Amino acid sequence: MKRILLFLLLFPSLSAHVAGQEKSISTDLFGIFIEDLNYTVDGGLYAEMVQNRSFEYSPHDIDLRMYYKKGQWHPFTAWESLKDGNAISRISLETERPLNPNNRHYATMTVFTAGCKGAGLSNTGYEGMVIRKGETYDFSIWLRCEDTNRMPVRVTLCRVNRKDYTRDSIFAEATLEANTKSWKKYEAKLTSNGDIDNAVLDIRFLQEGSISMDMVSLFPQNTFRGRKNGLRPDLAQALADLHPAFVRFPGGCLTHGDGLNNIYRWKHTVGPLEQRKEDYNIWNYHQSFGLGFYEYFQLCEDIGAKPLPVLAAGVSCQNSARSRGNGQQFIPMDEMDEYVQDMLDLIEWANGDPTTSKWACMRAEAGHPEPFGLEYLGVGNEDHITPEFKERFAMIQRAVKDKYPNIKIVGTVGPDVNDWDWHEGWTFARETNPELVDEHCYRPPQWFLDNLHRYDDYNRMEAKVYVGEYASRGNTVQNAIAEAAYMCNLERNGDVVWMSSYAPLLARIGNTQWNPDLIYFDKTDVYPTVNYYVQQLFGQNHGDTYLYNVVSGTETASCVRDSKTGTVTVKLVNPTGSSVSVNVNLSGVKLKSKTASVTTLQGERDYKNGQGQHFDTDVKPTVCQERLPKRFTRELPPYSFTVITY
Repeated sequence: MKRILLFLLLFPSLSAHVAGQEKSISTDLFGIFIEDLNYTVDGGLYAEMVQNRSFEYSPHDIDLRMYYKKGQWHPFTAWESLKDGNAISRISLETERPLNPNNRHYATMTVFTAGCKGAGLSNTGYEGMVIRKGETYDFSIWLRCEDTNRMPVRVTLCRVNRKDYTRDSIFAEATLEANTKSWKKYEAKLTSNGDIDNAVLDIRFLQEGSISMDMVSLFPQNTFRGRKNGLRPDLAQALADLHPAFVRFPGGCLTHGDGLNNIYRWKHTVGPLEQRKEDYNIWNYHQSFGLGFYEYFQLCEDIGAKPLPVLAAGVSCQNSARSRGNGQQFIPMDEMDEYVQDMLDLIEWANGDPTTSKWACMRAEAGHPEPFGLEYLGVGNEDHITPEFKERFAMIQRAVKDKYPNIKIVGTVGPDVNDWDWHEGWTFARETNPELVDEHCYRPPQWFLDNLHRYDDYNRMEAKVYVGEYASRGNTVQNAIAEAAYMCNLERNGDVVWMSSYAPLLARIGNTQWNPDLIYFDKTDVYPTVNYYVQQLFGQNHGDTYLYNVVSGTETASCVRDSKTGTVTVKLVNPTGSSVSVNVNLSGVKLKSKTASVTTLQGERDYKNGQGQHFDTDVKPTVCQERLPKRFTRELPPYSFTVITY
């Protein structure tokens, strides 16, 4: 008898559930995944308005064969020499005496004749800077006088007449004076007198002489939660409105990078901005690391989500463009001790005591003396499960568990479900016993509907599952509803599926390397997809207890209770083109109220929300209040998702 009970526990789909049965499920089930592709960070979530602020862009940042024509990406990308007035000057890129070893390049302007307006540079930002009347922007620049003891500087936000390059409107201006032959940071506040969506930042040097510049920044004071070096508020709020239980960052393929030299190094992303070591991005553009690990952890705290940092498992991406043909590359074993120490230092940085820990002290100096409360650590992403990967993963896991036994390790089982790496990854997971493994699936809508019972028979005594990346390859109503149906499956199996996150999350229109995405945006607006609202409804209406056999008439449904609030939520999905009648029986369930909040997301099969403009016909949830009996029948419209909350 004991053996039979244990077998039913391990494989619950083989046991019959009756009304009134329930089980505990993960409270970390629905989260988000931020990776800097599609200009998610620089030019998007990170609120810095100056593009290429430290002249570190390089043709090496991109794969010229794939994305850009030769000559369009270089240290002066987004910068232009000022062409109005009668100044004569020369601009050069220098490396001889940089601001610091991590910030190698800087620009030197030699003014031969200042003319009536001065000589200088203009930055166009990311396709023009969005400036709003009455708002204040923090300008800063590092300067060093080269052959003069002083240099007056004028800074303006203005509009350019592209016919003759004159500035036909000035929205804000400030003056400052460089006064030393050593690097020094200068700051000014610019308050706009009007609105403009395509402003440029002009920096003019007003007398003859040579001066060097670096780390030019323009930052809105209006950031998410008012954070210095913070986030674009509308985009960050869109993430907060998803109510994610966790945030996975910074990747993804970005984590294990384009070859060993491009593996993401978290230590390069913390500390003073001018000391962070910028790098190219596996998605073929540049990453400033202005949004680094400190800012990621701060975002998690600000939106009430747990941090899930992911670091490479000592190997690079086996499929990246510039290492294609070479396959997976491995950090030499005689260098792995140092790499493992970096991982241990991350945990100490996040959770340590600043009075006894160097890394925790760095966190405190950045403004966060209290620990961040790191619980999860991802090791690897979509890796080919080679012997070299296994050796390095096991080494990392042992070191983390020896020093920080309470940290939960999230392993990887390759780039896709049911392929060779998936099978080999699970075999390896049964040997090493990480707390979770990360499965990914990008499939058509029908695959999600055909796999509604995928996790029913997963062994509950093995590693939990993190469905770290999934999407149904589209942004139509049909795609979103198929994903809602699948998420009911994840919720029903929330005792073994511990975490999940849609991918990719964000995409700047006109700068996408991957489609579909959950949230599209441009420089002024945010455009949530229908898929976004599905994720939001699950994030807003999660529970910690699954209730069996509440719904009959469909297998695309779930019912959960939040034991802290007593809230009971029934989710009903109709992924078909016809109305479906379902029965709901809550007769054995304690409800807070007889009146329920009923939210419906429904639309035509092939409709998708606007990307680049808002339409009155965009599909969004509608909410009403209904007084419902404990037992009732409900007609579900075609392609609909209904959430009933008591």
